[in-house]
Amino acid sequence: MRVGPLKLKIQLICGDEIAMGPGKADVLEAIDREGSISAAGRALGMSYRRTWLLVDEMNRCFSEKVVETHQGGRHDRGAELTEPGRAVLAAYRALEKQAGRIARSPENSQLAAALRDQPLPAKSDV
Repeated sequence: MRVGPLKLKIQLICGDEIAMGPGKADVLEAIDREGSISAAGRALGMSYRRTWLLVDEMNRCFSEKVVETHQGGRHDRGAELTEPGRAVLAAYRALEKQAGRIARSPENSQLAAALRDQPLPAKSDV
């Protein structure tokens, strides 16, 4: 989220991997809406493989799976959020809302007012 010169991006880190960020939250919402990893990927303009890798990374990072996959035919849903997955998504979206309040704070306005529109040219004699 970008508000003026302030850019806030909340990421939860697990070891060297990103357990949750804005894109992964979008993936969880798409899986919940579409009912499968492949349909979620299509809805987001992502390949199945990329979408599956993001789901796998989330499932490996959280103590309980956030997405459960199912074998099935045409009428069965292929993936769904688990209850822990729904809780993770809700908590992450709540953090994003809190970050939005920070972006609209007087302190952010004060910092934005102190910034130049563009940086000065770099000194060439360094």
